[in-house]
Amino acid sequence: QVQLVESGGGLVQPGGSLRLSCAASGSIFSINAMGWYRQAPGKQRELVAAITSGGSTNYADSVKGRFTISRDNGKNTVYLQMNSLKPEDTAVYYCNAEIRSYPPDYYLRDYWGQGTQVTVSS
Repeated sequence: QVQLVESGGGLVQPGGSLRLSCAASGSIFSINAMGWYRQAPGKQRELVAAITSGGSTNYADSVKGRFTISRDNGKNTVYLQMNSLKPEDTAVYYCNAEIRSYPPDYYLRDYWGQGTQVTVSS
């Protein structure tokens, strides 16, 4: 019933910018941490950035200073502003959210978006 809908991916030239959005909807009681992961062809999925419900952030070293994660709790949405994009940023980006459902289930689990392709190429 809970789903994450991502948007904002696409093709961009090196040095360009993209802004990814991920909106959670459904039987949501609360959302704890939210984050973005990415997976390039032939590589393992890696954490790009994460943000807690209180606003604390964590970034992969490879994106520090270039990417910014933020969230709008009223919209149940997390964003990833990506600046100064490099070809090595090319990957499928996945939204992740730790969500507690409404009672009687009232369980906490991770949900994932379908992924959005980000391609950085000239």
